[in-house]
Amino acid sequence: MPTKVIVDCSTGEVQEIELTAEEIKAQADAVAKAEVDRKAQEVIAEAKTKAKTELLKKLGITEAEAELLNA
Repeated sequence: MPTKVIVDCSTGEVQEIELTAEEIKAQADAVAKAEVDRKAQEVIAEAKTKAKTELLKKLGITEAEAELLNA
């Protein structure tokens, strides 16, 4: 069973307590949301890279030449 650790800094007392069903569900939900968010960011990054590559190809310049335009 997953546990949580509670430390009372004023006394130094340490307690290890089993998580409730609600806490376990909340943790699982947070992990699932983080995975969805990570995958969404990957898709966005891939789309930006593809769009940039296509634009550079259309303009007929290299990425290094495009960087010079930003300088």
